Amino acid sequence: MRNPNGYGSVVKLSGNRRRPFFVRKTVGWKLTENGKCFPVYETIGYTETREQGLIMLAKYNDNPWNIQQGKITFEELFELWKEKKCPKLGESNQANLKAAYNYCRNLYKKVYKDIRSYHMQDCIDNCGKSYSTQGSIKSLFAHLDNFAFELDIINKRYSELIHTDPVPPSNKVPFTDDEVTKIWEIQNEPWVDSVLVFLYSGWRISELLGLKRADVDIEAGTMTGGVKTKSGRGRVVPIHSKVSDIIQRRYDEGHEYLFSYNENKVSAYRYYIFWNAIMDKAKMKHTVHETRHTFRSRLDSVGANHVAINKIMGHAGADTGERTYTHKTIQELKDTIELITH
Repeated sequence: MRNPNGYGSVVKLSGNRRRPFFVRKTVGWKLTENGKCFPVYETIGYTETREQGLIMLAKYNDNPWNIQQGKITFEELFELWKEKKCPKLGESNQANLKAAYNYCRNLYKKVYKDIRSYHMQDCIDNCGKSYSTQGSIKSLFAHLDNFAFELDIINKRYSELIHTDPVPPSNKVPFTDDEVTKIWEIQNEPWVDSVLVFLYSGWRISELLGLKRADVDIEAGTMTGGVKTKSGRGRVVPIHSKVSDIIQRRYDEGHEYLFSYNENKVSAYRYYIFWNAIMDKAKMKHTVHETRHTFRSRLDSVGANHVAINKIMGHAGADTGERTYTHKTIQELKDTIELITH
């Protein structure tokens, strides 16, 4: 029997899937350039059998999702969250949270409203991983709790009661002033110019290597890029006067990426080869990320405004507020970055 218009449908997906039946509802139509229309679906869920899918569809139409608040499992909530909320996060964050899900197998079939903090803590304590993975698991529970709270599945967020191993003290060692001087002394060696840009901009390695020529505004004296977090992406970093000639030379090469190798984007693996050669030449032992640590330390030491530092580095400081880049803001960032005089 055909469902009424607008009721939704249950379709079987191809491939070997644990839950192959896709429960969906048409919420609109999209017109292609050639004049054809195709439906836009809202995902309701996935089931193991068609009968389960039809029951889910019926319950959804009776009272969307709220009807299942007493029965939805951890696994089902995760799949729904992955469909509706996860795509709004950064790619790296998405990957970490999906990986964290694998450490929660004991909870997959458990009704979500019956999960307590000790269940969550057990997943963290028995994951056998460091504070980084533990933090991802804790973050996943927080995301799911917030989503469950939004859907009236729970009325208390037990994820607020769990904990992870403490973050170990940082072993990052900033470049000394003498070491920065030494880098300037060998600036004509291959790829040393990139080290100097790192030291005077605070980019992460993936951010600088991913920076395209089109992201550089020579006239405005800015670079726009960033990855990892909402605060980090699409941020404006002024070009420090000490490295403006370097940026100009790289820009004039005309390649797609500002720092290119054989006219192509440089992989992190390839760059570490260059980096290690430079460190050997300079007789230093530093990681690429320690240039970022150096940049922050140097700004801190000259009393730079922390809000401006957070904007430049892409950190979501507690008092940064909404991140906007007016002409006034850019000038403030330029004034901040120029406080580094050595």
